[in-house]
Amino acid sequence: MKLAFIGLGVMGYPMAGHLQQAGHQVTVYNRTQTKAQAWAQQYGGQAATTPALAAVDADMVLMCVGNDQDVRAVVYGEQGILAGCKSGAILVDHTTTSAELAQELAQACAKQNIGFIDAPVSGGQAGAEKGCLTIMCGGEQSEFDAIKAVIAAYSKSAALLGNHGAGQKCKMVNQICVAGLLQGLAEGIHFAQQAGLDVEQVIKVIQHGAAQSWQMDNRASTMNNNQFDFGFAIDWMRKDLGFCLDEAKRNGAKLPVTELVDSYYSELQQRGEGRSDTSVLIKRLNQD
Repeated sequence: MKLAFIGLGVMGYPMAGHLQQAGHQVTVYNRTQTKAQAWAQQYGGQAATTPALAAVDADMVLMCVGNDQDVRAVVYGEQGILAGCKSGAILVDHTTTSAELAQELAQACAKQNIGFIDAPVSGGQAGAEKGCLTIMCGGEQSEFDAIKAVIAAYSKSAALLGNHGAGQKCKMVNQICVAGLLQGLAEGIHFAQQAGLDVEQVIKVIQHGAAQSWQMDNRASTMNNNQFDFGFAIDWMRKDLGFCLDEAKRNGAKLPVTELVDSYYSELQQRGEGRSDTSVLIKRLNQD
């Protein structure tokens, strides 16, 4: 297929690469043009100077940018995706955004006979590089069926959760769970350290029991070793948790732990830890 990919950050760069390697014709756009040129040289695809030009004649346009404002910046306007997108194409948004934006984009696309799927991902940079992301989708069944084979290039699992916005709401559930898991893991490791236990040995024992999680398997040792200069930054996590808390106000959900962990991340941001991995929660315990 002829594809366009908008946004070549730590996630988008390898995701677009997987599409090109799967045999698709991929044209990319990135705000920093040198990165787009580097991608084209590495993977053999094409680089465009605007989102509109990247979208011209594409059967599908996929994007992975920063936040709601970034999405609107690349979708709308004379140089935006919708200005170049052909009738019958499908726009797939892998950005983690508000559910409201997903519904807004679906309506804007429908006016031009363009399909839309909100499709946030989970699995981090490592998952994007290995091509084993989990993708949570919202939209029409027919459009999901049309994109499944394409997004399989960088996913291990993809599911349609409901209408437009359902994918973003599912991602909110994911982030709510991750926040609670990380705080629990931080407290457990902190307790083990204070108790004089061999933390690595403790983790080896309990990671095969009921406490096991992806966070424990991938973050326990680095937390114990005070390493946080990698992974998913708390600046981005706070953006995501903001969506969760806003949506909870609308639907009446009670999120006391999420609110608490969000406040802890706020404290860490004020200490200059905004770009640190989300597992930096333990640093707050050890410094208090």
